[in-house]
Amino acid sequence: MTTPPTDAMASLTVGPAAPKGTAKRDALRANEIEVQEMWEKEKAFVSDATPEDDREKFMVTFPYPYSNGHLHIGHAFSLTKSVFRAQYERNLGKNVLWPFAFHCTGMPIQAAANKLKAEIEEFGSPPNFPEDDPEVRAQMEKELVAAQEAKKAASKQSNEKKAKGGKTKLVSKLGTGIVRQWNILLKMVDPEEIPNFVDPYYWLQHFPPIGVDHLKNFGAGVDWRRSFITTAVNPYYDAFIRWQFNVLRSKEKILFGKRNNVYSILDGQVCADHDRSEGEGVGPQEYVLIKLKVLEIPEDREVLAPLKGKDVFLVPATLRPETMYGQTNCFILPTGEYGAYEMMSGDIFVMSDRAARGLSCQGYTKEFGKITCLAKFIGSDLLGLPLQAPNAVYEKVYTLPLLTISMGKGTGVVTSVPSDAPDDYVALQALKEKPEFAAKYGITPEMVDPFDVVPIIEIPGYGDKSAVFMCEKLKIKSFNDKAKLTQAKDETYLKGFTLGIMQVGEHKGKKVCDAKPIIKQELIDANLACLYFEPESKVMSRTGDECVVAATDQWYLRYGEESWQKSVREHVFSENFNAYDQNALHKYDYVIGWLKEWACTRQFGLGTQLPWDPQWVIESLSDSTIYMAYYTIAHVLQGEGNLNGDKEKSPGKILPEHMTDAVFDYIFRNADKPEDCPIESATLEKMRTEFRYWYPMNLRVSAKDLIPNHLTMALYNHAAIWDDEPALWPRGYYTNGHVFVDAEKMSKSKGNFLMMNDTVNKYTADATRFACADAGDSLDDANFSRETADSAIVNLSNEQTWIKEVFSESNLRTGTGDDNLNFMDRVLRNETNRLITLTGECYSSMLFRDGVQKGWFEMMLARNEYRSWCQDSGIPLHKEIIRAWVEALIILICPICPHWSEATWKMIGKEGLAVKAPWPVASEEDKLLTRQAKFLRDSVKNFRSQVGKAKKGCTKATILVTDSYPQWKTDVLTWMHSQYDAESGFPAQFMKDLKQFASGQPDKKLIKLIMQFASWMKKEVADVGVMAMDLKMPFDQKVILVDSGKYLQSQLALADVESFNLDTDKDLPDVPDKVVQNVTPGRPYLWMH
Repeated sequence: MTTPPTDAMASLTVGPAAPKGTAKRDALRANEIEVQEMWEKEKAFVSDATPEDDREKFMVTFPYPYSNGHLHIGHAFSLTKSVFRAQYERNLGKNVLWPFAFHCTGMPIQAAANKLKAEIEEFGSPPNFPEDDPEVRAQMEKELVAAQEAKKAASKQSNEKKAKGGKTKLVSKLGTGIVRQWNILLKMVDPEEIPNFVDPYYWLQHFPPIGVDHLKNFGAGVDWRRSFITTAVNPYYDAFIRWQFNVLRSKEKILFGKRNNVYSILDGQVCADHDRSEGEGVGPQEYVLIKLKVLEIPEDREVLAPLKGKDVFLVPATLRPETMYGQTNCFILPTGEYGAYEMMSGDIFVMSDRAARGLSCQGYTKEFGKITCLAKFIGSDLLGLPLQAPNAVYEKVYTLPLLTISMGKGTGVVTSVPSDAPDDYVALQALKEKPEFAAKYGITPEMVDPFDVVPIIEIPGYGDKSAVFMCEKLKIKSFNDKAKLTQAKDETYLKGFTLGIMQVGEHKGKKVCDAKPIIKQELIDANLACLYFEPESKVMSRTGDECVVAATDQWYLRYGEESWQKSVREHVFSENFNAYDQNALHKYDYVIGWLKEWACTRQFGLGTQLPWDPQWVIESLSDSTIYMAYYTIAHVLQGEGNLNGDKEKSPGKILPEHMTDAVFDYIFRNADKPEDCPIESATLEKMRTEFRYWYPMNLRVSAKDLIPNHLTMALYNHAAIWDDEPALWPRGYYTNGHVFVDAEKMSKSKGNFLMMNDTVNKYTADATRFACADAGDSLDDANFSRETADSAIVNLSNEQTWIKEVFSESNLRTGTGDDNLNFMDRVLRNETNRLITLTGECYSSMLFRDGVQKGWFEMMLARNEYRSWCQDSGIPLHKEIIRAWVEALIILICPICPHWSEATWKMIGKEGLAVKAPWPVASEEDKLLTRQAKFLRDSVKNFRSQVGKAKKGCTKATILVTDSYPQWKTDVLTWMHSQYDAESGFPAQFMKDLKQFASGQPDKKLIKLIMQFASWMKKEVADVGVMAMDLKMPFDQKVILVDSGKYLQSQLALADVESFNLDTDKDLPDVPDKVVQNVTPGRPYLWMH
């Protein structure tokens, strides 16, 4: 979903796209470079703790990006929310800290370096890839597509959505399925330098400094003294993370033991969100494997001969073990690939290879991650086998064919409970009604016909065979009724669990929700079932391995611990935390309830070693939860240009080994000053002061996909480290959606995958930022429009030219008192005040798109209206009024386009920096004047329409106004006054009550007119306030129209216009009654005659 244009944006003509020439773009870009040099010289964005002055502080942060490449427009869009807010707060006069760093922890860099190394070893340097030959490439791509098609065909019916396209994900994303790490780097790095990237640490030297340069080009306004990279390469940050984990362990937030986690067998370790190329946010799903014992292996099944004499079980995975009483058969995919795998117990499990891999990592095989396969076969080899099904009322059931089974979910074996599973019921009925179809697979009538639906659960309103009830109710006849089947399944499963009562077995009479865990455990204890876990959906590691769930020895954070969870939830729902969006707040609540034990270490990859068990490395989502606190002291430890923490460059002359746990406790946790500390007392105190001054963090900005992990984990970790100081926990999180480019998802094959620095060079930094602001806010996906960036170049350039020209004019009017101001002077001053206030409200609410509408587009509309009125009236602009408007405009747009503001601020002769200039002071809006301006604006619009509808020969124009309403309108306004509340406005049932009021009038012909008039007046009240319902006009309409006579003549292309008040003027023309009826207070009528 993309954000639609606002009304202001839709109604504004913002000028043509940038011309083919680049003069305006180049001039703006040259100015940006000059301004950035000035900012650097003036240290415009350097911020230090200043507890001695009375300025408010404001700390805003953004999740450090991963440093395995260049920043793209998606990064730019999200981080602008921080950039814009930081600059707005700066203009408010606050002391603002906006730092930035780079994340290097985890597997992505390591995996990419390994992949590059393998490519060079196999294909040379520079590599000679086989696909460099066009014929070979075509054949390789053909084979990739064919393989994908074959894979999809196997599960076509069950996975139609995935089967629609012929290309693999890589083919559709990159235009080819052949992706080489060398070629990825070639887009960013000189060819001769690429071999250096086989060393993962070379990535840390190369990309972070480039990130700094690109963000400076973007005008990010960062305090770069506080920047750093992560991992043990940076000894200061390494010490900080070791301290954090020692504190967590001392508070018993970290434990060790076997836990089920998403795991890569290829990598040999847990695969967390940041280690994945697909499946972020996916966790383990628990199933119960039901052991269906094979009673007999037919003599003619040679492929099954290795299984004779063994305990062989088909093992379907189910989420509903309580329904096993209703089993009538077992389903197999005839074309599916299955195997017979030996378990440590000696049992033989028949299942898919994929499921066997997962089971081997959960303690069921002799060796972790190793499977012993006794035989492989296709599903048709298993059809017709007799089985013993646990808890089933039938002593023997059979394996039957089902063509909709997905081999990518569960075990590829499905047990059938047609009483409560609509899919199973439809499939069983199809086999009964189509014996020729069954015979095709060797299924005889005795394997199907005797097996009737077994009632097992009573659901109020659905009976004891809910699946049958729903299929009959929805008239489901076959698997082609997919939407109806989904509805039936969702409804029966939900109602069965929440309302169902068991009708069979030892737990008859119990609610299903109570019986389910008991029955599950009884099956496991009787060795008739076992637990099995797999990822909720497909997860791929960055090394290309499809992940499983493994029970591994692991250090884990106890995020599910009750008191910890409670404190975090209370904070999120307190007045001390702002989520900026109710939907985001609900997401935090959900994640806090869902997030449990989290594996926080890995056995290899880049990062910090666990202090007490150095064979483990702290993973990337766990070393990035309180680093915002590190920003407060990084400028003392590292300083600018020292991303990797070279101790020789430490501004505080501090060695990494000096940063002990006791020192960090003193700085961050109010502990006593450590004895025999080699760090100077003044330096120690400075660091502690910096932290105490800047914390708590006022705002953290992020894309919404970090809510399920990083953002929630950061709340947990702050609540643990500073459990005795909730005042230091984060004060606000703002999350945005992803960004599209020109209404399409970014894709290299579509040519709309934009790198941030390239976009800046093509459109300028300010035009790029402008397009980011206009792209949209909220959790919905936004749209970065290149046309908007183009138009911004023209508009910024043209506006600067106009300001320069108007400030050089010598005939501008002067005079500061209201006596020297005409009506439109006062209107522009009032509009400027109104828009200053509204723009500030938008920025403080993180509504930057709305802020741009108010602070730029509506400011332009107000100026354009004023300029047209003055020009058409033959009156010069007022110098003080237009200067106040220009100065306000420069600062209102400064958070979005600071380079333009800086240059224009200087051009009009203002002292100091625009980024340090105070937010303009706005007088209270004059609501009456706003209404008067709207009166003139709406009148001109209506007059244009009336001129266009004038009959041929009607050239004389007379404007008619009235100050009073006819009695029926007076009655409506009086009634509306009685319904209106000064605080809450009109009641929610206003329209319903209005209809009742209108229906009660004696003249039924007025009902429609009353409804229309009241609806229009309700909108007027929303625009200008309660005064819109005044029974008498609070201003002289005629005076405004007469004073604007020349303007009206010009706008309407009329030679002359007369104005009359029907209530007060004596020498009225002979106006027809039907014309008089069109005149109401606030809505004058142009009579063409």
